[in-house]
Amino acid sequence: VQLQASGGGSVQPGGSLRLSCAVSGSIYTISSMGWYRQPPGNQRTLIASITGRGSTSYADSVKGRFTISRDNARKTVYLQMNSLKPDDTAVYYCYRDLTRTWGQGTLVTVSS
Repeated sequence: VQLQASGGGSVQPGGSLRLSCAVSGSIYTISSMGWYRQPPGNQRTLIASITGRGSTSYADSVKGRFTISRDNARKTVYLQMNSLKPDDTAVYYCYRDLTRTWGQGTLVTVSS
């Protein structure tokens, strides 16, 4: 199983980005997935997750601004990020619980 994250980039405060995480390999379902982020000099933390049934949860720091979703047919999980702030600057990683697999990370920079 491999996870391929994409969609990072540079954006001004208040802007939006959408991250994607494509799951490849011999799997029946993409199952529960999460998005983590690691700001410069800090630890990696969970910010959003979605179960196999589609239930979602969010860290307080992103609640109301970020939305995690999934497309089972495409075996892809998304993270829509709105109202971005400089504090959202980090490397973002996707994670698949069932196989404990990490994506390679994609950098998001929020700066004016």
